[in-house]
Amino acid sequence: EFEEARKWVANDLVFDKNVDVNLFESTIRILGGLLSTYHLSGDSLFLEKAKDIGNRLMPAFKTPSKIPYSDVNIGRGTAHPPRWTSDSTVAEVTSIQLEFRELSRLTGDEKFQKAVDEVMKHVHTLSGKNDGLVPMFINTNSGQFTHLGVYTLGARADSYYEYLLKQWIQGGKKENELLEDYMRAIEGVKKHLLQRSEPKKLTFVGELAHGHFSAKMDHLVCFLPGTLALGAHNGLAADHMKLAETLIETCYQMYAQVETGLSPEIVHFNLHAQKGHKDVEIKPADRHNLLRPETVESLFYMYRFTGDKKYQDWGWEILQNFNRYTRVPTGGYTSINNVQNPSNPEPRDKMESFFLGETLKYMFLLFSDDIDLINLDKYIFNTEAHPLPIWVPA
Repeated sequence: EFEEARKWVANDLVFDKNVDVNLFESTIRILGGLLSTYHLSGDSLFLEKAKDIGNRLMPAFKTPSKIPYSDVNIGRGTAHPPRWTSDSTVAEVTSIQLEFRELSRLTGDEKFQKAVDEVMKHVHTLSGKNDGLVPMFINTNSGQFTHLGVYTLGARADSYYEYLLKQWIQGGKKENELLEDYMRAIEGVKKHLLQRSEPKKLTFVGELAHGHFSAKMDHLVCFLPGTLALGAHNGLAADHMKLAETLIETCYQMYAQVETGLSPEIVHFNLHAQKGHKDVEIKPADRHNLLRPETVESLFYMYRFTGDKKYQDWGWEILQNFNRYTRVPTGGYTSINNVQNPSNPEPRDKMESFFLGETLKYMFLLFSDDIDLINLDKYIFNTEAHPLPIWVPA
């Protein structure tokens, strides 16, 4: 299968096309995937392709502020913001660093790392943060945060926090600004976003909008227990591991308390005990499941670092429910529209690439007891589950 795929990459994967791509998605999936395959196979074909796409993504950084545009035309070498705004998403511009830094290390061409390091240095100095928590948007002209006052660990901000820690680990734990920003952000989460639900008193991460707390949590936030555990494993505060353990329990409950045993895209937690009500409430607009990886990803980290079999058991339950409600008889899996209806979960006929790239990969790793199958002291996973080497292994 690998040979077949290699042949396709060699002969059919051509980037010289007049097409707009998203900088962030293309970096984490295509560039990250090619770099990872290069490391796992030692085959220079993949590095050559990585260099090609890396160069084609560079025009995104030609902005007045050096904060990249969201979209690049990889054939024409032009870049632009989305049609409706001159803002980029904070998570997107701060979650391309692992890949571009690695590309510089492998090619000896520092322009890739320079471009993405400049973004981190700039964001480090910006005002508009709330105890280390960042707003969701940043303007490519002014370089300032916009839409101030809304703080979330869900969509549009999530992987900023993940990449602070992971860049620090990737670089051999030398870049203290990254670590400071990460530690400050986790303190901000504890201070502003943590609450407990009723009746099970589950600790969850809500959102803050203009001083008002909302008991809303995206499934995306379930990356956090794994990230906290990874930080603790790398010598950060022991209470990060404690928090990881309480949050992964919550993420598991986001599956277990639902009729199909599959989590919706977004849940709301009950802050007040009501008879006959669970901790988790689901609004009709949020009851779809896209086969997302975040909970399984965190289960993998928790199992690796604690050896507690319950994390494998939880993952096995989730896998069985994916098989029961999302598997397509003719092959593949599909997103579903309604996790609350076991008799008809309303299949969407769409499988996101992250289901293969992340969800199933983390399942595979979770069920293996071989710690050298991607050793976490030697590799760091990018946010699309592609392993990249740690520069100075622990």
